Amino acid sequence: MSFTHAGVVGAGAWGTALAQVAARAGLKVTLQAREPEVVASIAAQRENTMFLPGVTLEPAITAVSDMAGLAPCDLILAVPPAQHLRSAMAALAPHLKPGVPVVLCSKGVEQGSLKLMTEVAAETLPGVDIAVLSGPSFAGEVARGLPAAATLACEDEALGKAIVEAIAIPTFRPYWAADVIGAEAGGAVKNVLAIACGISEGKGLGRNAHAALITRGFAELTRLAVAAGGKAETVAGLCGLGDLVLTCSSSQSRNMSVGLALGAGQTLEQALAGKVSVAEGVASAPAVRALARKLGVETPICEAVAAILAGEVDVDSAILGLLSRPLKAE
Repeated sequence: MSFTHAGVVGAGAWGTALAQVAARAGLKVTLQAREPEVVASIAAQRENTMFLPGVTLEPAITAVSDMAGLAPCDLILAVPPAQHLRSAMAALAPHLKPGVPVVLCSKGVEQGSLKLMTEVAAETLPGVDIAVLSGPSFAGEVARGLPAAATLACEDEALGKAIVEAIAIPTFRPYWAADVIGAEAGGAVKNVLAIACGISEGKGLGRNAHAALITRGFAELTRLAVAAGGKAETVAGLCGLGDLVLTCSSSQSRNMSVGLALGAGQTLEQALAGKVSVAEGVASAPAVRALARKLGVETPICEAVAAILAGEVDVDSAILGLLSRPLKAE
């Protein structure tokens, strides 16, 4: 099993970075962009000036605006914002050749349905083989060729390893795992926790609080992943703990930067103003909170973030609530 032509759905920063990876791995790449100006800038300047400025794109990358342009592809990387995955995959479905696998690279929980991305894909792409790519990987660094590693989760081991071989390069190392649910649950919850860490940083609560949030947040992430059907050992790897540490430790993280602004006293509208890229945690927080409640999982940090974003409590009250929780065994 081998691949020669990758299609990338969604030309945001991460989609564009993955197009770079696939091209450097020797694949022909078609990058589908919703924005006509992105298609135009890639064609004219070899650069995604809107979402990934300053990075010269590989010659093997062609940008298109229509899903029909992905019809010749034998591998699809799906990278739309999580809340738009359903509509994007429904638009892709008529153009997908039989037997073409789809790798989900979006992280989140769908609002309303409370479904993970694999469940959304199963409904919109029935019978299609699905994999999940998730790990600690800032788009700009990956696109510039700095080293990164990620989890490539696929229940079919042969297919998973074939995809790994197709997209692996020395500076981007995917590791195969069978646990698809664990891989995507980690990626969804860590974005919400990154907002919490940003709030802590913005309030000046110190490194001790930051470390505690990451550690207790990881406990929440693990509980939710296991309740959803994943494995604790999966989220202890790149797609859970690794991604959490990265996203909670740098203002490069869109989610942490939103938290930083909230902690500094800005409103959510002010924190999001002027951002062209999506902070997935903002959209996922209410869905993660609702999913945790549905599964009977205790997630006080995610609960607090969702409450802040919904305007139910202010930042100071949410912090006091967390610090006032009953003491218990770790």
